[in-house]
Amino acid sequence: MERTVKVKEEAEQVIMVGVSVEDGDDAMDSLDELEELLRTAGAEVAGTVLQNREMIHPGTYVGKGKVEEIRRMLAATGADGIVCDDELTSVQYRNLEDLLGVKVMDRTMVILDIFARHAKSSEGKIQVELAQLRYGLSRLTGKGQALSRQGGGIGTRGPGEKKLEVDRRRMKSRISQLKKELRDMVEHRELTRKQRGKKELPVAAIVGYTNAGKSTLLNALTDAGILAQDQLFATLDTTTRLLELPGKQQMLLTDTVGFIRKLPHHLVEAFRSTLEEAKYADYILHVVDASSPQMEKQMYIAYQTLDMLGVRDKKIVTLFNKMDLLEEGEILRDFRADQTICISAKTGQGLEDVRMALARLLREDKVLVEETFGYDRMQQLAVIRARGEILREEYTPDGVFVKALVPKKWLPEQFCEK
Repeated sequence: MERTVKVKEEAEQVIMVGVSVEDGDDAMDSLDELEELLRTAGAEVAGTVLQNREMIHPGTYVGKGKVEEIRRMLAATGADGIVCDDELTSVQYRNLEDLLGVKVMDRTMVILDIFARHAKSSEGKIQVELAQLRYGLSRLTGKGQALSRQGGGIGTRGPGEKKLEVDRRRMKSRISQLKKELRDMVEHRELTRKQRGKKELPVAAIVGYTNAGKSTLLNALTDAGILAQDQLFATLDTTTRLLELPGKQQMLLTDTVGFIRKLPHHLVEAFRSTLEEAKYADYILHVVDASSPQMEKQMYIAYQTLDMLGVRDKKIVTLFNKMDLLEEGEILRDFRADQTICISAKTGQGLEDVRMALARLLREDKVLVEETFGYDRMQQLAVIRARGEILREEYTPDGVFVKALVPKKWLPEQFCEK
C-alpha cells in the first residue's frame, strides 16, 4: 500500500535590516512588526541589524560598514536573504544584491506576499496582482531584465508567479488589462452601494489596525462566519452583514482591510476602492487592540489612514477590544471619537453596549412624528411604518394616530416644512 509523505517546506531564513533616522522614532517597534509580518509570510528571522543615521543611504540603504556587518551575519547564520524595513529604490535593491550575493527584499515585498496568500475573491486577486506589477515595474532595470528571481519564498507567491521573466512592455500591458477589470468591478461595487442607499439602511464601516479583531467583532455581532485568525491581514475582502438593533432598528456593518504603518502606496492605490468603504459609510466603528503595547501608535496610524482616504465628518465609536487580556481598572481614551466602549469580541464583553450605542446614533438622526394620518394618506403612513420606529399606533374615526421616530430623509414634505 502506497503512502503519501508530505515534506514540510523549510522556512526561509532572513536577516532584518532597519534604519533609525532620529532619536525617539519607532524604528525598533517597526522592526518588531516586520518580524510579525515575516512570520505571517512563513519566514524566520535569523538576525537583526539596526543603524542610526541622519538619513537612509541613497545607494545601499545602510552605510558601507553595516553592509559588511550584514555580510558577516549572513555567513554566520546561513540566512537566505535580507529584508529591509523600508521600500527600497531600484538602485538600493541592485547594489545590495551585488554586494551581498543573496536575495534582497523589503517591507513592501513582504506585505504583498501576505496579500497574495490571503486574497480569496476575484477582486482581491486582481488588486494584489496590480500592486505586485506596479511594485515590480519600479524594480526593472536594464533592457529586458527579468523582474522575478528563480526559486521560492517571499515575493514568488500568488498572482506574482505569472510574471516570471516578463519584460516592461508586457507588464504595462497587463497593468492596463487589470485596471480595466478592476474598474468594471468598482462600477459593480458602486451600483451595489447605490442599491443599498435606495433601501436607506445606514452603514457602519469597521476600521482599525490589522489584527485588532475587526472580523471577530463582525462575526460576534452578526454571525457572519468569516475568517478570523490571529495573524496580520487575515481578511482582505470586504464583507457586509445586516445588524439587528434594539427598537426594531437595522443597519449594515462592513468589515474593511486592516491598516498598518508604512502601508505600501502600491497597495493603497490598488485597494483604494476597498479601503474607501469607510468614506461612504454613515458611521465609523474604530476597533483598537487594547492589549497591544503599540496601541497609541496604531490608533494614530488608523486616523492618519482615514484622513488620507478623505474620511471626514463621520461619527466615530472607538471599541477598545481584547479587554479580556488586560488588567481591570486601566483607563483608555480616544479624544477623536464621539464615544468609546471597552469590549472583548472574543468573550462577548461589551457587545450589548455596542448595539445600544449604535441604536442611539440612529435615533439621533431621527425626528419624532406625532400625527393622525387620514385614510386618504395611507401611502405616507406606509412609508412611516416601513422606515420609522413606531412607538405608538392607534386607530381613530379620523384616521390612524402614529407616534414614531423617522429618519429625516424619509419625512413627508409637510413635516420638513414644520
